[in-house]
Amino acid sequence: MTHLIRALAPWGLTLSLLLGLGGTPAPAQVTPLKPESRKALLYTIAITDSLRVSIFGEEDLSRVSRVDAKGMVNLPLVGEVKVYGLTLRDAELAIANAYRDGRYLRNPQVTINVEIYAIREISVQGQVKNPQRVVLPAESTMSVLEAVTKCGGFTDTAKGTEVRITRIDAAGQVKVFVVDVDSLIKGKDKAKSEDDSLLLLPGDIIYVPERLI
Repeated sequence: MTHLIRALAPWGLTLSLLLGLGGTPAPAQVTPLKPESRKALLYTIAITDSLRVSIFGEEDLSRVSRVDAKGMVNLPLVGEVKVYGLTLRDAELAIANAYRDGRYLRNPQVTINVEIYAIREISVQGQVKNPQRVVLPAESTMSVLEAVTKCGGFTDTAKGTEVRITRIDAAGQVKVFVVDVDSLIKGKDKAKSEDDSLLLLPGDIIYVPERLI
């Protein structure tokens, strides 16, 4: 049962955002690929990650804490600190600021390590041979082409030039990217320099439309 809850927790958050249960997200917008999307993505903290939070010289304050459904970790003295969606470095700064602002520690040196990773999945739907959820590697990246390949590739009626990726960011904003995966498969230079740069994030929904005959 515990494993089932873990597996469903990230999807429950995504569904609640899509349905408005966790607040009304901004309308979806088609977002052109920008240079920053081509950078290697650092690991960002997910719901149900278990984090070891250590503070140098303060052994009594160090502990392992699980990120709850609100994106918080519960820590001694300062209570809840939001870390969801942050890189490990940014989370360390957020926790250090909480201890500093609360006047518990003058210059806290915080280190965070991931003890147990949450299940990080995407959904691949539409005209692929095996539509399914795909588990992302914990600390490495996956491209749209790799995700489509894991699902057996396109069907004969797929419109591979307009694959849509729907993403909900940490602020609840819905973004839609359109990727020409067909050109990636054929090795066209333009696609290699732009579309293949979009790296997938947990909760992304890939939809391959059907080609009009």
